[in-house]
Order: sequence, then C-alpha cells, then structure tokens
Amino acid sequence: MRRTNLSEKLLLEEVTESAERAKKASKGLSIGSYIKMIRLQLGMSQVILAKRASVPQSTISRIEKGDNDVNLSTLNKILEPLLCDFVVVPMLREPIDKIRRKQARKQAEKHIRYLKGTMSLEEQKPDSRFLEELLKQEEERLLSTSSSDLWQE
Repeated sequence: MRRTNLSEKLLLEEVTESAERAKKASKGLSIGSYIKMIRLQLGMSQVILAKRASVPQSTISRIEKGDNDVNLSTLNKILEPLLCDFVVVPMLREPIDKIRRKQARKQAEKHIRYLKGTMSLEEQKPDSRFLEELLKQEEERLLSTSSSDLWQE
C-alpha cells in the first residue's frame, strides 16, 4: 500500500483552497464572459482577436455569447493573444482526510450490517455499544490498511 505523502496532501489542499477562492471571485461567469471582459479591457475588437488567434470572428462571437462549447485547442488559440493561461484544476469538495474517513465509515457500516445479518441468523442480539465499538475499530482498520480495501464495492 502506498502511504499518503504529506507534501502531496498539503499541495492538494493549497490548490483546492486557491481554486475555491477563484471560483468565488469569478461569480459564476462563463469562460466566454471572461474572454469578452479581458478583450474589452485590452481594447481589442473581436475581429482583431480572431485574426491574432487564427479563428473566425464568428467563433469569438459565439463563445462570448455562450452559444458555443469551445474545445481546449480553440480556447488556447484565443487565450494566447490575450496573454492568458488556461488552468484546469480538479477541486476537492472536502479535505482528503474527511473523504477517506467517510469512505471508511461507509465500508465499516457495510461490514457491520453483514455481521449483524449473520448474527441474527444465529438468533444472537448484539449489544449496540459493542456494535458501535466494532464499527470504530473497523473504520480505523480500513484507514490504516490498503487503500483498495477502502474503495471496494
């Protein structure tokens, strides 16, 4: 099993925090709206941008209006003359530890349900405190063992 690397974990958290700030700051604007905003701030017409990007002016217009899904190669062509970089970053919805703990809890609950089922077949009634402690132990075991165990269906 590959142990989690602290520096990688910290990098993921830092990138996620930065992406979250950018997401909030963008106020839900589309990529086309951003291109238009930058283009206008630079004092560049659609015709000039299209010529510099080697794409038809109608493509610029459709993208800015949001009428056209743009592919990455076209987007890069358009952003280059605007002196912009395009950054795509997977953004974690929760911290890594929280995601792993939730998954461990889910898997542990599945194991305990199975155990309860087999105990009820034998007409045994387990104590709720015992089951809760067993659940915690199973969760910790899953967190400390192979990651593949954690994500088994």
